[in-house]
Amino acid sequence: MSPSDRAAAAEPPRDCPLCPRLVAYRRENQLKEPTWFNGPAPSFGDPEARVLIVGLAPGRSGANRTGRPFTGDYAGVLLYGTLIKLGFAEGRYEARPDDGLRLVDCMITNAVRCAPPGNKPEPAEEASCRPFLAARIAALPRLKAIVTLGDVSRRNVLKALGLKGSAAPAGHGQEFDAGPYRLFSSYHCSRLNTNTGRLTPQMFEAVFERVRGHLDPAPAARR
Repeated sequence: MSPSDRAAAAEPPRDCPLCPRLVAYRRENQLKEPTWFNGPAPSFGDPEARVLIVGLAPGRSGANRTGRPFTGDYAGVLLYGTLIKLGFAEGRYEARPDDGLRLVDCMITNAVRCAPPGNKPEPAEEASCRPFLAARIAALPRLKAIVTLGDVSRRNVLKALGLKGSAAPAGHGQEFDAGPYRLFSSYHCSRLNTNTGRLTPQMFEAVFERVRGHLDPAPAARR
């Protein structure tokens, strides 16, 4: 398969029919909000990225509205702010897809590409969408690190790599080597997790600091 074919296989069609419940929810949103994106949110970022960030699924009024992962809801404020701070993004995040923000050496995708009711995809929907995640991973030729945001993301990445969902330990700050990739687990950067103190900005930044160290180790660490 050519690089262009691999990239095409990594993104579902705009009217993906695979999950009946999600298709029905998409149509419901199209009727209520016809100007919204209302479709599988495409991956966003650098096609030569060494880092892939995997979220859960588009939020109804976030990526389902704007068409860009983590754009338009609170989770994007913390995620993109952290990426800018750690050098994985350039520009300003203004919660809209035309804000000019650019990812550097980084790509963002979701385990499930369509918005699910209540932000909770069903296991069958995760399984139906997983081939796109596996293809997205395979289409990044320089990929070295995968950051999973939340437990659903962690399990789906492991399964997309041909492993058991329990192969890597759960919990914030865990790391796991899966073939050529280092997996970094984080709590999801949702408003619920940050409001309750389960995830602080410092905890979130620490994950990406370790990712940066993995990608670009200090000279002393190379000897």
